[in-house]
Amino acid sequence: MDSDKAMVIFQPSGRRGEVPKGVNLIEASRLLGVDIEALCGEKKVCGKCVVRIEEGHFEKYGVTSSMDNVTAWQEEEEKFINPERRKKGFRLGCVAHVKGDLLVFVPEESRAGKQVVSKAARDIHIDHNPAVRLYYVEVDPPTFEEPTGDFERVCRALERDFGLCNLTIDLFALRRLPNALRDGNWKVSVSVWNEKEVIRVRPGKAESAYGLAIDVGTTTVAAYFCNLCTMEVIDTVSMMNPQCKYGEDVMARITFHMTTPGGLKRMSDDIIEGLNDLVGQAITNTHPPKKKVKKKKGEEGPDEFVEVPEQGKTYLRLDREDIEDVTIGFNTAMHHILLGLDPEFVGMAPFPPVIHHSLDIKARDLCVNINPSAYMFVLPIEAGFVGADNVGVLICEEPYKHEENQLIIDIGTNGELVLGNRHKLISSSCATGPALEGAQLSFGMRAAPGAIERIEIDPETKDVNYKVIGREAWRKYSEPKEMKAKGICGSGILDVLAELYRSKVITKSGVFNKKELKECPRFRINPDNRQPEFVLAWAEESSIDKDIVISQKDVRQIQLAKGALYAGCKLMVKRMGLEKLDKVKIAGAFGTHVDRTKALIMGLFPDCEIDMIASVGNAAGDGCRAALLNVKKRVEANWCSRNVEYIELTVEPTFQKDFMEAMQLPHMTDQFPHLRGIVSDEVLDQ
Repeated sequence: MDSDKAMVIFQPSGRRGEVPKGVNLIEASRLLGVDIEALCGEKKVCGKCVVRIEEGHFEKYGVTSSMDNVTAWQEEEEKFINPERRKKGFRLGCVAHVKGDLLVFVPEESRAGKQVVSKAARDIHIDHNPAVRLYYVEVDPPTFEEPTGDFERVCRALERDFGLCNLTIDLFALRRLPNALRDGNWKVSVSVWNEKEVIRVRPGKAESAYGLAIDVGTTTVAAYFCNLCTMEVIDTVSMMNPQCKYGEDVMARITFHMTTPGGLKRMSDDIIEGLNDLVGQAITNTHPPKKKVKKKKGEEGPDEFVEVPEQGKTYLRLDREDIEDVTIGFNTAMHHILLGLDPEFVGMAPFPPVIHHSLDIKARDLCVNINPSAYMFVLPIEAGFVGADNVGVLICEEPYKHEENQLIIDIGTNGELVLGNRHKLISSSCATGPALEGAQLSFGMRAAPGAIERIEIDPETKDVNYKVIGREAWRKYSEPKEMKAKGICGSGILDVLAELYRSKVITKSGVFNKKELKECPRFRINPDNRQPEFVLAWAEESSIDKDIVISQKDVRQIQLAKGALYAGCKLMVKRMGLEKLDKVKIAGAFGTHVDRTKALIMGLFPDCEIDMIASVGNAAGDGCRAALLNVKKRVEANWCSRNVEYIELTVEPTFQKDFMEAMQLPHMTDQFPHLRGIVSDEVLDQ
């Protein structure tokens, strides 16, 4: 074995291989394809990457694993690993570097489980006007008297029947043209992009062309598979953003690029590979499922599979070439990384992007495996921290076409805000950070099975009722062992602060209300870190054999995130000279799950009537879909990106003061009359 390398085996996945000595365990896990939570981008502050170094000689693998084969313990680890666990070999994956052969066990809570992504397409009105249109023509065959070229003949037929002039043709489509014409007996279906370029010719009369609208989020990627002729959404496919392993937020990824040789290419290749997987998923779903054929005794050879169609179901049986158009939107950092543009300067004041305008790029130039002649329309960017995803929200919700003042909050790893109407629009960005996504919290996690997604706390008994992802029944209708709770995800985090406040577990300032909790068995001081904490789920209800708690530090992290959002909203309302908001729209994956009443109780935004708060789901993805199915939306997108005024909140003179006041629940001084009757006067009047 190379003396500069060491053998590392990860359990329970069983992944193994040689890695360069000196890399940390997170990097080793990436090299070997093991997903370990690293939400803070290896800044040693989230404690999510706790792993256990196994001691001893493991015959099966031919390695001797030892604590001596990793670098020495560091004081940063004391915050997350108590002396007892340290003795058992627990370390932080981002701190411990490989010095020799290792067998590493990844506990369940440190594994990046399969995220549940809920980004279903909403039923929104879109005018049908796709960039790729399908034309059926009957072409005059060549003769000795008239031996004009095949392409010119197709152009003549398209001009005669549809008035299309001055067309060009992509080289890949041109290579297939002569056979398509002859196979179809001079009757062909022609796909034309933007009334300019022929990108596909098929023999005979084709009924449909297909496209994908892709929303690349920092954490999740969702794609809507659409029929360009009927506008039907055939399927929605989604995945975790494969770049999560480089850190949960955009700054962590920009830092990875700046500190790792070839880091940008690695991240770009990862997301391109992810997009190809999504395309594969969409295509596979149009075919019947397959079942492995059982081999006869002693039979050798490759495995065989047979199709098992569902009764009464028809299958489109498409392939990658059938995808003829793509629209794609993302935040500015994700945009730059996917396109291989240096994102370093996006992360430095005054945060300029490399390009604002939209782009039309051949999919093959980005190594995206769809029809080789197809284009990808890349939505334009507003600013360094307000990207094409926000433009998607705008062209979907169209606040620039209405008189009423709308506040649109897109809550994700980064919070993006838009306020205004048809006369003026302003936007801003605030670092809600990964706290709302579960990072930096003791038991925070992504939305995967076992995550607590809804919480209720009884104001009298302080008893907790909750629901976990993957189980329909709430805690109060279940046996403890049936819950298998593992942590708390975004929607549960938004619930928990409102519930702790409403039930008097915490005060207006966010500290635990010791007077109220005197007799409460759920409240205690943690013996290891001396932090006050409140138990949400007892160990017997969890799958990790630990009480799942919310600590004082966790409450502070959520307050910081919600304070940033509220301060941003308040400053924008002030900047627009408004007295009140006419409508509040909550977008993003959070938007689908947030309880609007609880969002108002915790003070995510200024007081308003609860009926004026609406959830608009994944509006960024819906905007990408609008751009796929209506080419005018692409023009609108470019107009939006240049006509929305971006405000850098952190340089506003009152930002710090507004931020501090907004950390209280629902706010230090601002009144919330619409919460009367929902929250007791005793709580509201603290």
